[in-house]
Amino acid sequence: MRLARWASTIVIGLGLFPALLLIQPGANAQGSTSGVPVRMIVSVESRHGDEIPQIMREDVVVQEGHDRQKVTAWVPATGENAGLDLYVLIDDSSSWTVGTQLAAARAFITQQPPSTFVAVGYMRNGTVETVQDLTQDHVGAAKSVRLPLGNSTGAASPYFSVQELLKRWQPNPSRPRREIVMLTSGIDLYSPGSVDPYLDETIEQAQRAGIILYSIYAPGSGHFGHSYWRVSWGQNDLSRISDEAGGEAYDLGVVAAASFKPFFDDISRRLGHQYMLTFLAKPERKSGMQSVKLSTEVANAELVSADRVYVPGSE
Repeated sequence: MRLARWASTIVIGLGLFPALLLIQPGANAQGSTSGVPVRMIVSVESRHGDEIPQIMREDVVVQEGHDRQKVTAWVPATGENAGLDLYVLIDDSSSWTVGTQLAAARAFITQQPPSTFVAVGYMRNGTVETVQDLTQDHVGAAKSVRLPLGNSTGAASPYFSVQELLKRWQPNPSRPRREIVMLTSGIDLYSPGSVDPYLDETIEQAQRAGIILYSIYAPGSGHFGHSYWRVSWGQNDLSRISDEAGGEAYDLGVVAAASFKPFFDDISRRLGHQYMLTFLAKPERKSGMQSVKLSTEVANAELVSADRVYVPGSE
């Protein structure tokens, strides 16, 4: 898993892309010449150092099962294609200590480019209380960030809250990217163990919607928020949902981070190096989720995305 460890313990559819995508002829001749167009958001990262390698369409390899599929579009999320809807979610059952990190969250919001619309919501009782709808007023959105209530009795499951948001979050054709940054312990009081069907369902819904999730571990309040085993399970769940939905999980083992700023900085860097990929998936009779793996032979480059995509069927 691609996890950020900072201590020793350490797409519903994706939405419509712009009507005209840049298609380069002659590239990536391997793979089927017909299939079902599938779109997904991909982040390009460097394996070592800070310099992000440049990736061209012909450098991208898409494996669906054992088959290499044809890449038809590889559009950088810049300029007129930079539109992004970004939801910042804070768990209302988080410990009061998270309050010391809110300045970093506000700075992250205000530093987003004008092409990014930001919303702020609080996860509580399996729902999301949106205190700021999607807006380009980043200063106003930052001002809506408040202290979490810190009431563990309203914790329920953070994954119920994410599901509730996914169900009502409609895609915007002018902003094809949709991504979530959530601050939570990841502890699911309804299934506090190594197997969590609610987590599995949330992962599939995010993959189906093409929504990328990033998570920052924020300790919960009360006894449940400090139980070693529950903390460990929660962090494992956050690692899973972030990795499988194409994002990243950030934590410091079983303790809260001294500062969330490095985490927010890394997320901003990832958001600034994304592409919109279209490839031709293998046609199937029935719609469903299909496993995909992206790779490139470009030196020092890594392609990060969800590990499954929704492929419409012919029936």
